[in-house]
Amino acid sequence: MANMTEKLFSEFQAPTTEEWLAKIEVDLKGADFQKKMVWRTNEGFNVQPFYRREDLKDLKAVNSLPGEFPFVRGNKKDNNLWYVRQEINADDAKAANAKALDILNKGVNSLGFTIPSDKISKDFIADLLKDILPQYVELNFTTCQRHCVELAKVLVTYFKEKGYPLAELEGSIDFDPIGRILSKGKDVSAVLAEAKPLIEALAELPKFKCINVNSVKLNNAGAYIYQELGYALAWGAEYLEELTAAGVESTEAAKRIKFNMGVSDNYFMEIAKFRAARMLWAQIVKQYEPKCDCACQMHVCAYTSEYNQTLFDSYVNLLRSQTEAMSAAIANVDSIVVVPFDKQYETPTDFAERIARNQQLLLKEEAHFDKLVDVAGGSYTIEHLTDAIAKEGWKLFLAVENAGGFLVESLNGNIQNAVNASNQKRHDDTAKRKEFILGTNQFPNFTETSEGKRPVSSCCNCCGSKEEAGAIPALNTSRMASDFEALRLQTEAAKKQPIAFMLTIGNLAMRQARAQFSCNFLAAAGYKVIDNLGFTTVEEGVDAALAAGADIVVICSSDDEYAEYAIPAFKYLNGRAMYVVAGAPACSEDLKAAGIENFIHVKSNQLETLREYNSLLNI
Repeated sequence: MANMTEKLFSEFQAPTTEEWLAKIEVDLKGADFQKKMVWRTNEGFNVQPFYRREDLKDLKAVNSLPGEFPFVRGNKKDNNLWYVRQEINADDAKAANAKALDILNKGVNSLGFTIPSDKISKDFIADLLKDILPQYVELNFTTCQRHCVELAKVLVTYFKEKGYPLAELEGSIDFDPIGRILSKGKDVSAVLAEAKPLIEALAELPKFKCINVNSVKLNNAGAYIYQELGYALAWGAEYLEELTAAGVESTEAAKRIKFNMGVSDNYFMEIAKFRAARMLWAQIVKQYEPKCDCACQMHVCAYTSEYNQTLFDSYVNLLRSQTEAMSAAIANVDSIVVVPFDKQYETPTDFAERIARNQQLLLKEEAHFDKLVDVAGGSYTIEHLTDAIAKEGWKLFLAVENAGGFLVESLNGNIQNAVNASNQKRHDDTAKRKEFILGTNQFPNFTETSEGKRPVSSCCNCCGSKEEAGAIPALNTSRMASDFEALRLQTEAAKKQPIAFMLTIGNLAMRQARAQFSCNFLAAAGYKVIDNLGFTTVEEGVDAALAAGADIVVICSSDDEYAEYAIPAFKYLNGRAMYVVAGAPACSEDLKAAGIENFIHVKSNQLETLREYNSLLNI
């Protein structure tokens, strides 16, 4: 038997970084390494195509252990269990209770109740929580900010009367006045005075969180990852400062804070974000000299993003939320909410909610993600991303602190304006297809119709009535796909669905590639697209297009052959349909001189082009 202490593959010499780079340069065949291989992130740093152990030699957190300060590797030492949470609208206590009892038997072990403030009472809570044993279930409550203390007192009274072990009960009350400032644009900072009484009301429930940082609002408003990270830290630090200034001991204050964060489909970056967030939050809390390091732990509930959800091809939302849930689970969060795939156009159905639950159960019961502690630890790429995103998030945190703190910046509208600017940038990038939304601006379902689906608002109605927006800027929560959806719905409402016909001619590879590109480009507006195998003459192609009732004729060929085919086809069509050239050939100026105006290619602003076509088609 071989010596077990012998190093495996010792006969092979490990290549150096320089040798790897030399090999890549050869394989690139003269292409620019920086342009082809380096990922330029929206977070302010570049990501290399590979990393090695030597790249981590200066990273201190790599040597920390799970469950130990600064908790970059998670709060737990022996497992990665998390709560599977589902949200319930509790307008009707008995109906909400029935639903809760049903889903508790289907894998859920965390409930999120949204309660109208005018319903809070001892009897209501008794009906809502009937037969639910809180020592086995995490209970979370959302209501009007001004009624959180009232709710806390009712809950404590209920739990005591039932004889439940108060010290063991876990859950939260969503008290977050700053979040209301961001989302509603109203100055409700006076409600912050309720924070200390709320903590005092929950004194007998030491594991209940009650001061919430809802940075998921930033995620759903299109914030970049570093923005959610930096702002969440500043948000939490603001509450920590407010609480200690009000006389709450720092250990108690830190233990009452909970972070509800979003998770987007940027898979590795989101894993790194949560790891970096725990590490940086631990450093912030440490400055307040808590009695124990456990107070430095960040407790996170991760919500899959609504910003990238779509109305059309909505089952693709399942793919997005699955990778998002994976990121959160691998990053060792405490609980996860998978947003149902249909939430953007209807009240989630029982089917959609069941699928959302099962997405998490699959990660637990089949992938065993709950068994491994910090499975990402030691990955050179993720360790590097954790360090890099931490640096960018910390820069933003310091900038907010130097400007007066998160509350001041929120009241000034600076937080909202910065996130809204990111949202607009992402909408612009989506219009230009620099950001892809599968099923919307890339590979749309050619035959799908809305079937009456329309975007719905997301008012929680927790205050019993709709609130009016205030004078402070508010977060813009328009989803990435919203512009394309509005365009497609506009097309669908037209008397006739426009037909786009591919006049394919010439070089086989080029005409097929350009026809495929053009079909995807135009179908994003809801046009019926007709592809073809190819025509021997432009006259044959134009005649076939007109016979098919085409409103748009797209000539698809090679750049060289456009000089031969494009103008004759344009003249033969003679205005009987809109004429489009697929590509940006070198002869474009000659084609424009002949009267050809429409070109679509990879650099086109897809959204603006399709809006213009709708206008030309009188839609």
